[in-house]
Amino acid sequence: MPKKVLVVMGSDSDYPVMEACFKTLRDFGVPFDATVCSAHRTPDRAAELAKSAAAEGFGVIIAAAGLAAHLPGVLAAMTTLPVIGVPIHGGALNGLDALYAIVQMPSGIPVATVAIDGAANAAILAVQMLSLGDPGLMDKLDDHKAGLADEVAKRNLRLQEKLKSL
Repeated sequence: MPKKVLVVMGSDSDYPVMEACFKTLRDFGVPFDATVCSAHRTPDRAAELAKSAAAEGFGVIIAAAGLAAHLPGVLAAMTTLPVIGVPIHGGALNGLDALYAIVQMPSGIPVATVAIDGAANAAILAVQMLSLGDPGLMDKLDDHKAGLADEVAKRNLRLQEKLKSL
């Protein structure tokens, strides 16, 4: 049975950003569960989610949080599964506070961190991690990368056509 991805959001208000993560995981055919959990308001639930994730068939956790953004670190402290943090924009610093909170983890408790609102990249990184034990998923990633290269080639052709008309 393929490993799943657990997506934990600090608030349901993170959904508009995280929708790209859900769509990307679906595009790759990677099963996932999503839930809302607060590191500050429901710390016991956060600990239980992290502690039980591996036994429930998850291979990676993606955690999205804004402002103080402790959720990814709290989850990482409670599991040996890889955790990917998605800093969410908002607040006075427009997401920089969340980025710094997630990326500045103490030694021994790493959290992979993507860009502010980088939900799609979090999903791609999770797929890459899971693909290490799944050749079919690796093939899908190869196709995805080839599609990205094709898109760049098309954009170059459009640029060349624009330059000809100068």
